[in-house]
Amino acid sequence: MSTSSAGFRMPGPPNIASTLRTRRRGGAVPGLRYRQVAPADPGKAAEVDRRLEEWARRLDLFPEAWQGDFSGFQFGRAVVLQHPQALDLERLTVAGELLLAENVVDSCYCEEDEGRGGSRRGLGGPLILAQSALDPFHGIPELEEEWRQGVRADGPLRSYHFALQDYAAFATPSQSDRFVHDIARLHLGYLAEAAWMETGYLPLVWEYLVMRQFNNFRPCLSIVDAVDGYELPEPVYARPEIQRVTALACNATTIVNDLYSFTKELASDPDHLNLPQVIARNEHCGLKAAYLKAVEIHNRIMEAFEEESAVLSATSPLVERYVRSLSDWVAGNHEWHATNSHRYHLPDYW
Repeated sequence: MSTSSAGFRMPGPPNIASTLRTRRRGGAVPGLRYRQVAPADPGKAAEVDRRLEEWARRLDLFPEAWQGDFSGFQFGRAVVLQHPQALDLERLTVAGELLLAENVVDSCYCEEDEGRGGSRRGLGGPLILAQSALDPFHGIPELEEEWRQGVRADGPLRSYHFALQDYAAFATPSQSDRFVHDIARLHLGYLAEAAWMETGYLPLVWEYLVMRQFNNFRPCLSIVDAVDGYELPEPVYARPEIQRVTALACNATTIVNDLYSFTKELASDPDHLNLPQVIARNEHCGLKAAYLKAVEIHNRIMEAFEEESAVLSATSPLVERYVRSLSDWVAGNHEWHATNSHRYHLPDYW
């Protein structure tokens, strides 16, 4: 495990151009707090990828512009790393389906810079229909049929609908409902980010992190117990202390994404909101200083997650298993980011 004690006093405004000219490097962010994990089994990752691509092609999910992204994203390796205690290959594959579906919806509806028709303007309309692909419409029969036809006619909606259908085949109703509600949180975060980008609003650092607590990986962590073959019962899951460690885990992984996506996002959209950018603009410091401060914020959140998880683990074997599943996902997700050189490169700040 690594910890950071780097200082971050760097005067001056952000210099995006010079950041993009710096030498790129891969590997883990220096000074970042994380738990090391073993590499993903390549055979298992390849088999999950094979099954996922077959599923996605069968449902005709990929937009025409989505060429080469499937292998580069490494969905199979991601879920193998994130769920090392998965009960079986089928559950890993469904975890991949849900991850793929979330990325299809994000790319096709939200991302204006990816050439797939996404738009921040009016985003609420597509997202409420996307939510209905998971949380079905109930009305008179003829309108329900029109809704079903609408879901079947759209790739992102199909991805949500059929991924959840496969998940519900082994998850309990409570676990499925938990996932549906966490997707609604994700959509709320998408809408907040889109509104800020459309209006040019610069959030304060705490406001940005509130948004990212909704626009984050929580739906992926919602499924850890089901994928591992057990259930943390709803009355236990709903306890404030369980909700807190869950949120801390999700927030840590989200900052990890901000840190590893930093140069990629600057290259495609210099105004894209991420934690270093928001810190730099609010504190009138350079991007290097802001990036290192973002590392420190991550490390403090990770430390709180680890300490509070240790206390909760002592309360019951089931809670211990759940927080271990969370920790496994956080650690595996970091490994996926740190080793996915197809997608991520670090700025040369060290």
